[in-house]
Amino acid sequence: MGFESPMPVQEEVIPLLLGEDNDVIALAQTGTGKTAAFGLPILQKIDISQRQPQALILCPTRELCLQIAGDLNDYSKYMEKLKVLPVYGGSSIESQIKTLRGGVHVVVATPGRLLDLMNRKTVDLGTVRNVILDEADEMLNMGFTDSINAILAEVPENRNMLLFSATMPQGIAGITKKYMRSPKEIVIGKKNEGNKNIRHIYYMVHARDKYLALKRIVDFYPNIYGIVFCRTRKETQEIADKLIQDGYNADSLHGELSQAQRDYVMQKFRIKNLQLLVATDVAARGLDVDDLTHVINYGLPDEIESYTHRSGRTGRAGKTGISISICHIKEKGKIREISRILNKEFEKGTIPSGKAICEKQLFNLADQIEKVKVNEDEIASIIPSIFRKLDWLEKEDIIKRLISLEFSRMLEYYKDANEIEAVDERSGRSDEGDGKKGRRSFESEKGYARFFLNFGKADGLYPNQLIELVNKCVPGKVLIGKIDLRDNFSFFEVEEREAKRVMDGMNGFEVDGRRISVEPAQGKKEGGGTRYGGKDGGSGFRGRGGNRDSYESDRSSKWSGKGGNSDKPWRRGASSDRSFRKESRSKSRR
Repeated sequence: MGFESPMPVQEEVIPLLLGEDNDVIALAQTGTGKTAAFGLPILQKIDISQRQPQALILCPTRELCLQIAGDLNDYSKYMEKLKVLPVYGGSSIESQIKTLRGGVHVVVATPGRLLDLMNRKTVDLGTVRNVILDEADEMLNMGFTDSINAILAEVPENRNMLLFSATMPQGIAGITKKYMRSPKEIVIGKKNEGNKNIRHIYYMVHARDKYLALKRIVDFYPNIYGIVFCRTRKETQEIADKLIQDGYNADSLHGELSQAQRDYVMQKFRIKNLQLLVATDVAARGLDVDDLTHVINYGLPDEIESYTHRSGRTGRAGKTGISISICHIKEKGKIREISRILNKEFEKGTIPSGKAICEKQLFNLADQIEKVKVNEDEIASIIPSIFRKLDWLEKEDIIKRLISLEFSRMLEYYKDANEIEAVDERSGRSDEGDGKKGRRSFESEKGYARFFLNFGKADGLYPNQLIELVNKCVPGKVLIGKIDLRDNFSFFEVEEREAKRVMDGMNGFEVDGRRISVEPAQGKKEGGGTRYGGKDGGSGFRGRGGNRDSYESDRSSKWSGKGGNSDKPWRRGASSDRSFRKESRSKSRR
């Protein structure tokens, strides 16, 4: 299986578990070889002739439960008739009861399902000689304290007990005091210290630019395979939907999904059909996925322990990983606190420029071409025809055409995109601008006319609805510039040559019985509000993967008004993805 020499946690724990009366508290990060540290000595001490539970392993989630059971089955490949049973919610309890009655040696369980089986009198823990609590801090955070107490009360007192935890919260002290006998404490690294193989980078941006920053960071790492952590279920689903809409291989994982949906998403992620998993902390607890390159915090968690668990998803088993945090100025104090407690230096990152992203993507393509394995037999019959077809092209022409074919949209996407404004951490202001916090220029861009619209966010109007509205009212192609949405009204720009046609076409149109009013913006009050604009906000260049058809707007139901060109189909953009520029196009002032 690739084991050559023991990892530090294995070197420390295995001798203790091979002995008797050795209770152990082991503080170690995920991905440090914990499963083998307790799995190998437990298996060595199993008496296969006794078909009764001799080892109990408790863990917080079904994903980790299945992972541990799978590893133990791999370790015990040559131990004939050894039976390991994973016990977890979301699967048939009857089949688990049937297997228990047939006799098992090792039970790997989540606390809730095991307690259910105990209440049904279908599992007897009186023969257990080794108890393992894996990721104990997460089980306590998930509210399993009472269940753990009820389970441990049924386990014999003369057993070994091992408690694994990445952090050491107060709740664990109660368990150790009540159920462990003079436990030996093993600390791999330092208490609460993060994995040494992980780089910690943070990007300080305005809150309005967080999603744009996420896209640029993902684009800068073409081979990214990671988890994007969000704070709430709603935010998780919104970010996943946006990424899918913009063409990324992404999906969501949160508590509102059914077990079947969770299994489906996790299977896609494990076999790398997904590059990005957007998840809440609760949904991602206990995930054991190999080779993650990045963990991205879409905002920092409230608890420092949560940050430790998040970042611990990458940099596992001696490999390197990157933990990225996208923060706004109010989270500056959290960065300092996490850095102090974990004793880790956080690097301040600069959002990649469009030019840097294009170069990185193009070099990645060149690298793939250079390393691709050519199957001569498969293509032998068609190669001569292809050679004849392309014979008139020089090598340089073929390379240029290949790059244009693969990346023309990406190059166009970033060609004129404005850079995301960096934030001065001392003042909270943009590093670029006129020096007055919160003040922005509202002058129309050259060649564009600016209009006032008497609908805003309070009316359920969002950028895609406004674009659809223009499409519905004005026949033909209209190039739309900046969109400024306010609570009760909005501003938007169109090409000057289309100004009269847009104003004439939209005035008189009704939404929910209310007449639309569009007029030149001169003299209208323009203070405050949120601005949308720029190429970064539009459709991303990653055209492969994702399910664009899955995007739904939950706000568009009332935007089906009367008048105008009402039989014209609604469209996402004014005529193409590039027609609508969602990122700010304002000029920087230094």
